[in-house]
Amino acid sequence: MTEAVTPPSPFDPPSLPPEKPGGTARAVTPEDIRDAAVVALAIGVAGLLLGALWVWLAPRVQYVANGQSVFLGSSESEARIASDGTFVLLSVGLGVLSAVAVFLWRRRGGVPLVIGLAVGSCFAALVGWRFGLWLGPSSDLAAAAAKAGQGVPFDAPLQLLAHGALLAWPMAAVLLHLGLTALWSPREPDPVPVYGWSGYYQPPQADAEPPRG
Repeated sequence: MTEAVTPPSPFDPPSLPPEKPGGTARAVTPEDIRDAAVVALAIGVAGLLLGALWVWLAPRVQYVANGQSVFLGSSESEARIASDGTFVLLSVGLGVLSAVAVFLWRRRGGVPLVIGLAVGSCFAALVGWRFGLWLGPSSDLAAAAAKAGQGVPFDAPLQLLAHGALLAWPMAAVLLHLGLTALWSPREPDPVPVYGWSGYYQPPQADAEPPRG
């Protein structure tokens, strides 16, 4: 017995081509999480470079001991503010480099990659700050004054007066990476539009007028 075949209705939209196998991908894949972890770890380790450059390039504050107390060698010294400025400039520069490097490595971007960049940059700023304090002059002023001698200037330990400078690296890295991704990341192709169906049934019209009697 043959089954009846229902003809398609003119009100039905045309059928779409079948999707390719594996065409629908998950929003976040294990590869994305792995890449984000690699980015966070690599940038976090790069914070050691920030600390070393900060110790090398930051201007030094001079202290002088008179045998009873320790005081600034120059009360009008701007080295303290310049030390914070050096940290901020180095952080911004390293943030730009890290954003460009991550973008060139994974042009497609993605939320996990941005999170890994932000977390790694925050950790790198903290590592650079603490490593710079450890690598710089000793924080034991009494021992440093005794070693230098009375009336002899010696370097004061590094200080970061404005702790907001720790946000310079993550802000520069994330903002630049988002800008690069928005401008030059590869785009997914637009879906093919379906032509020839408007949702309304239009009866066929005769091409020629009927003859008049």
